[in-house]
Amino acid sequence: MTQVDIKFPDGSVRKFEQGTTGLEIAQSISSRLAKEAIAVKVNNTVMDLNTPLPEDTSIEILTFEHPEGRKIFWHSSSHIMAQAVLELFPNAKLAIGPSIEEGWYYDFEVEKPFSPEDLIKIEKKMQEIIAENAPFQREVKSRQEVIKHFQETGAIYKVEILEEIPDEEVTLYHQSRFEDLCRGPHIPRTGMIKAFKLIATSGAYWRGDEKRTMLQRIYGVSYPKKSLLDDYLHRLEEAKKRDHRVLGKQLELFTISESVGAGLILWLPRGARVRNEIENFWREEHLKFGYDLVYSPHIANRKLWEQSGHTDFYSDDMFGPIEVENNLYQLKPMNCPFHIVMYKSRLWSYRDLPLRWAELGTVYRYERAGVLHGLMRVRGFTQDDAHHFVVQEKMEDELVWILEFCLHILKSFGFTNYEIYLSTMPEKAIGAENNWRRAEDGLRHALEKIGLEYNIDEGGGAFYGPKIDIKIKDALGRSWQCSTIQFDFSLPERFDLYYIDSHGQQKRPFMIHRALLGSIERFFGVLIEHYSGNFPLWLAPVQVKVLPVTDNFIEYGKEIVDKLKENKIRTVLDDRSEKIGAKIRNAEIFKIPYMLVIGAREVESKTVSIRKHSHGDLGTKKLDEVISLLQKEIRLKGLNEN
Repeated sequence: MTQVDIKFPDGSVRKFEQGTTGLEIAQSISSRLAKEAIAVKVNNTVMDLNTPLPEDTSIEILTFEHPEGRKIFWHSSSHIMAQAVLELFPNAKLAIGPSIEEGWYYDFEVEKPFSPEDLIKIEKKMQEIIAENAPFQREVKSRQEVIKHFQETGAIYKVEILEEIPDEEVTLYHQSRFEDLCRGPHIPRTGMIKAFKLIATSGAYWRGDEKRTMLQRIYGVSYPKKSLLDDYLHRLEEAKKRDHRVLGKQLELFTISESVGAGLILWLPRGARVRNEIENFWREEHLKFGYDLVYSPHIANRKLWEQSGHTDFYSDDMFGPIEVENNLYQLKPMNCPFHIVMYKSRLWSYRDLPLRWAELGTVYRYERAGVLHGLMRVRGFTQDDAHHFVVQEKMEDELVWILEFCLHILKSFGFTNYEIYLSTMPEKAIGAENNWRRAEDGLRHALEKIGLEYNIDEGGGAFYGPKIDIKIKDALGRSWQCSTIQFDFSLPERFDLYYIDSHGQQKRPFMIHRALLGSIERFFGVLIEHYSGNFPLWLAPVQVKVLPVTDNFIEYGKEIVDKLKENKIRTVLDDRSEKIGAKIRNAEIFKIPYMLVIGAREVESKTVSIRKHSHGDLGTKKLDEVISLLQKEIRLKGLNEN
């Protein structure tokens, strides 16, 4: 029997018989790994565990601990749910059922929306299917044969998907009495799912198009251990308490009004103070680290967007056009074309580069009503945008510089845990392949030089360049896409950008798009949920509230407020004729970091009694000592001295 060399992630190589499957290899390592194995990654392609390995190759056994393993686990769970729905509601039509960030959903066309009682029945049926421990089996058929089959069974959504697939052959997956059109891979057997929960239902237009059929979507989560489900449900309850929309209203941070328009944020005074602190810090750090700040208008002649390619590739997401003096203008969805026109305003030498231009630029994008979500998905938002124009030879050094600056900014807001992805060249891409490979290598080397762990998203780059995406993890372990470092081979070509090199020749610069926070609106929403509204002192809209015990001490309270404000500490005086207990409760509701209580003793000794939000009484101190402590905490932004 012919043997093949199998290389493992640790670099070791072992020989196996040709045709050995991933499951058999997992069994040869340990019975536990074989029990937990979900799929096998063969030369960066994820396959079913029972796939024979015909030649020398590199493999990785995927379990639920691996991000790709979790996606497979959850997608397989969606198939089990779809089977349960069909067995309970035979007239249901299946649409799609992908995995999502945590769990899955499946869309169905049904006669009436699913009720809570329906979900209980579906869960019970799923338990029965899981108990069968049925294998997931892959079948390859001709596309035309499958189209005919689904047409006969009335599976109209599957037929629509199939008609858009160019391949001659497609794959079906079977488990128990169920089949579905699917690329796979899947878990070996239904019995791998040990704990699951159907979370919610909602309406969802087919393909997100309001003109198409309204489907019914069921969300679910599943795990190989019940303890993992319990952890998720606990986090779900905690997430509800931290919902930025609820806290935004409670803390009077922002509002949204239909009279203004969906997806357009109105910043209330308290929220505006936080935003101001974010933006001031952003500007100060950018100037300190060598950026130049620029500004651009909110609209531009449509011809600019035609040259940039946005009218070809992005028109469905743009507002406008607006006719002005027989010319068409467009609300800007991006800032980059403006920065490029600025670049072209003069001739640049290689000695001038890199140029680092940053802008807090407000942009407008048409998001469909069904996806708008508080601050997280809006139609008007301010990007913390920057563009770097770099000589090709200095590309890698510039990427290291950008990454270090990015991590510095994120750490300052309290984010130190990340998921990082390097997205590479897609099938359809512009620009020379050698430039793509150079850019990908530059991104990779920059990540490795700083010592950052990352995942490869093969083919996940935009058509105009590869990128790094940094997802920050919040206090609940949830990932939020914020920072992006994006190469662009398109715009320098479209606008014929160049600089003069050391030989006096014109040379094309590399252009790097960069956002750190993503957008001020979304980042603010993440901050609210991360801190549960308990902002660190440097960001808090009101840092100190002075609470006189009775009206007799209001004058002393005003002196304290004036002194704190002189030291740039945001302070308010609660001079209402309320009992001190009510004043403290009000300050706690608004999550004021510090309260200074003053009564007869404090007036006599020229001190203040300090209370900290959620901690209670911290004792009595001189005001100068309090100011010193507050200033230190503000300066450190809640981080350690080092």
